[in-house]
Amino acid sequence: MSGHTNAPSLYRDRDQIRIERALISVSDKTGLLELVAALKADSVEIVSTGSTAATIRAAGFDVTDVSTVTGFPESLDGRVKTLHPGVHAGILADLRLEAHEAQLSELGIKAFQLVVVNLYPFVETVESGAEPADVIEQIDIGGPALVRASAKNHANVAIVVDPANYGEIIEAVTAGGSTLTLRQKLASLAFEHTADYDLSVSAWFTENVYDQWQDDTEALGEADVLEHEDDEEDDESPFPEGLGIEVTREAILRYGENSHQAAALYVGEGGRGIAQARQLHGKDMSYNNYVDADAAVRAAFDFSEPAVAIVKHANPCGIAIAKPNAPDAIASAHLRAHACDPISAFGGVIAANRVVTFNMAQTISEIFTEVLVAPGFEPAAVELLTKKKNIRLLELPADYERSSLELHQISGGLLVQETDSFEDFSSAGWTLVAGPEVDAATRADLEFAWKSCRSVKSNAILLAHAGASVGVGMGQVNRVDSCHLAVSRAGERAEGSVAASDAFFPFADGLEVLLEAGIAAVVQPGGSVRDPEVIAAATAAGVSMYFTGERHFFH
Repeated sequence: MSGHTNAPSLYRDRDQIRIERALISVSDKTGLLELVAALKADSVEIVSTGSTAATIRAAGFDVTDVSTVTGFPESLDGRVKTLHPGVHAGILADLRLEAHEAQLSELGIKAFQLVVVNLYPFVETVESGAEPADVIEQIDIGGPALVRASAKNHANVAIVVDPANYGEIIEAVTAGGSTLTLRQKLASLAFEHTADYDLSVSAWFTENVYDQWQDDTEALGEADVLEHEDDEEDDESPFPEGLGIEVTREAILRYGENSHQAAALYVGEGGRGIAQARQLHGKDMSYNNYVDADAAVRAAFDFSEPAVAIVKHANPCGIAIAKPNAPDAIASAHLRAHACDPISAFGGVIAANRVVTFNMAQTISEIFTEVLVAPGFEPAAVELLTKKKNIRLLELPADYERSSLELHQISGGLLVQETDSFEDFSSAGWTLVAGPEVDAATRADLEFAWKSCRSVKSNAILLAHAGASVGVGMGQVNRVDSCHLAVSRAGERAEGSVAASDAFFPFADGLEVLLEAGIAAVVQPGGSVRDPEVIAAATAAGVSMYFTGERHFFH
């Protein structure tokens, strides 16, 4: 175990500590001179660096250059300034210990009671579109070292990283010194600051340096690839060795999935999803609202045609599309999606992939709905829906986009996978294994059902007709039960509909449930050892069945 082993009895109590010496080195000069004036009014010695020292001196205040303290000039274009024992010993000395105090005296080093540092503007430089070399120059080295050292030794030193906290330090100086409570708070903020900074750097490196390394690797000649054959799997992987995940807390939610669970919303930098949606109306979003809204958007935005998805407990209870040139296509899509399961749609979450029209809003206003999310709303639609107290209206970012990777937390770590995408899927690649080729309308319904099925929790069975779901069986522990559930919800509408299964039928029994209900065609991945008996059942019934060769589990 690292660290000193002095017994607690050797520590001397230090609560309020008078600030006699401060180190200030800031990129953001906001509020700097007001802070310096307050410190100087209390005769605090100020040590500073570079442009910060110049700013203080230009305002008429005495300041000691850090090079005077270290006996070493700032060098390498300012890369080396404070990385010196004369500085860090003055910050890290634990003056609750007599031995540390004696060592400082022997070394002729004075302690600091206050360190004010904010880091190079790395994020701002990235956002400005600067060249990689200029971005790398904004990776602060000395600053984080000062911050972490001061925060570690908060028993003796107050560390300030944000001008927003200058007022508290000014008050502390006036009151006779910083308290332990204040120093603990500032240390917590400091560690959070350096953690966020490091994540920003890591994320930029992953996106720029690591990706460039991958591109260079892929450009290797055949001989080089053979030479590095042992590394081939890593070279082709879309997953970096480490993940720089930078998120910021956006809101404290009322509670989590249940009222006894606390919850919060964190947003990712550069995100363009449901977390960045603008709320136009309604009560604050809950944890479950966000989960359902994300599932609904995922389902609706799988389609290029006008589409609406209605979700309850993260499962679709209705999905439908409309022809782009149809009159008020999005309103039509909603009516047909709602018709799939009106009972489950009560209190559901609706997502549209087009602007919500007044006609669509009129229908929704008559149905209890928790959330309506869309890329936009007609003004008349907003005016009408805002009369409903309980509905939440969310407007997606104009450039809504799903992440290319999906993360799922498990105990002790994360699972990461590529997002399930339909970009490479087309019915042109399907294999007809039973019955005759279907007509164009039936093929279109099969394509619709196959896409819609992807948004249903496994085991998933979806029945569809004319571009709308008519029955959904989801989340069952066996496929037969999902088939029964889909048929039960479809009722008479099962006759003549098409069916999609997210994975193969392990036995013919599930398919037989659908055949008895009168389905006209089936699409499924295939791949079961019992495919022959499943194909035989479809053939005997005269029903066309296609294999896609790819499944769409959704857990």
